[in-house]
Amino acid sequence: MHTDTERCLRAVQSKDARFDGWFYTAVLTTRIYCRPSCPVVPPKPENMCFYPSAAAAQQAGFRACKRCRPDASPGSPEWNERADLVARAMRLIADGIVDREGVPGLAARLGYSPRQIERQLLAELGAGPLALARAQRAQTARLLVETTALPMADVAFAAGFASIRTFNETVREVFALSPTELRQRARPGPRAAVPGSLALRLPFRRPLNPDNLFGHLAATAVPGVEEWRDGAYRRTLSLPYGHGIVALSPRPDHIDCRLSLTDLRDLAGAIARCRRMLDLDADPEAVDGLLREDPLLTPLVDKAPGRRVPRTVDAEEFAVRAVLGQQVSTAAARTHAGRLVRAHGERVDDPGGGLSHLFPPATALAGLDPESLAMPRTRRATLTGVIAALGSGALQLGLGSDRDEARAQLTALPGIGPWTVECIAMRALGDPDAFTPTDLGLRRAAAGLGLPHTPAALTRHSARWRPWRAYAVQYLWATDDHPINHLPTN
Repeated sequence: MHTDTERCLRAVQSKDARFDGWFYTAVLTTRIYCRPSCPVVPPKPENMCFYPSAAAAQQAGFRACKRCRPDASPGSPEWNERADLVARAMRLIADGIVDREGVPGLAARLGYSPRQIERQLLAELGAGPLALARAQRAQTARLLVETTALPMADVAFAAGFASIRTFNETVREVFALSPTELRQRARPGPRAAVPGSLALRLPFRRPLNPDNLFGHLAATAVPGVEEWRDGAYRRTLSLPYGHGIVALSPRPDHIDCRLSLTDLRDLAGAIARCRRMLDLDADPEAVDGLLREDPLLTPLVDKAPGRRVPRTVDAEEFAVRAVLGQQVSTAAARTHAGRLVRAHGERVDDPGGGLSHLFPPATALAGLDPESLAMPRTRRATLTGVIAALGSGALQLGLGSDRDEARAQLTALPGIGPWTVECIAMRALGDPDAFTPTDLGLRRAAAGLGLPHTPAALTRHSARWRPWRAYAVQYLWATDDHPINHLPTN
């Protein structure tokens, strides 16, 4: 979008927050870059230029605006919508792959050479993977400086910087303030005194309807791994350097996020996973605008706009849970998953809460005895087949996975049918166009609205909802009075 100057100018002059994260405005006279909705008086058009990423603006010598904090704007919805190389690379960079494994590690996960990755990111985003990772480190450092009382040396290494000198130089260059000045300028308020404990605000594009989003997560919560407590969805997180516990509460203009981490180096990755799970980078105006073009969906969208797709923090975890949930009720699926967690999951401490375990990875489930599972023999075989495929690498469901290849790999496994494939594509792979025409609840909702309700006819009709069919599914499911569609009240 940054190449469409007229459109960018209109967004800046109207201070349209819908475009925050889509592009960044750099002011040639002040050498500052802003988000489109910056509250200051817009500069003259001849003094503005536009960049596709904060990293590109920083590389060009611009510093972040102190008023609108463009580095903290919602991410571009493109990276979740698209399935090409650049989008897959951006999802991996947000998860911290470059900091942990370098550019060669990023390239290896994507199946391309480092040179090809660099060239494509530069062409589209104006910055290579190192610059993009550097911009993310700067934002992580800012969060830690402003919300914790950690010594600056600890902040530097937790944010992923190799040295305190690099940390100081980067913060000064990006924010035109020293780390100490950043802390002094932060809003007054209690800072986390417990190591690894953080209170954050996760931004999103309005509107956001929390009912089905938090309702689904709470209604399907695995005992010991997830819970709804005191108005917040809480769960344990398995992270590269350790583990964490997060509590997420919906607010009118943000998601209140309280994180407890055993290693602060996991901060950026934990935030990225929470944002993906809650689909916070979605563009509801674009989604709802398209779905309203179908007269039969218009009343549903107008009644509760801004529905998101509830996703997951771990794709492999969801694949296992999808198999456990085949042809059983929500309560039965929770029971099966809870037993699996108690038998194979790593224990964690949660003072004052009810969380007790991490969901076991495929490696921990490799020795699972199928006879210990209280389910039909065919489903036992399906579950052990999925676990074996995940453990061997025959099934790739990571952030950098190709969605079409993942669908083909899933389809090749015994016992994995179209419903399971599309559920995994929707919630684990984040495909906004995933569609489950054989789902009984979806077909019942379609019939009630006068839509075609046989799988083939519904699939043909759904072509007009592309590429947002996963969101259409949420609106259709919401016509049922099921707990997944209601925000918990206790």
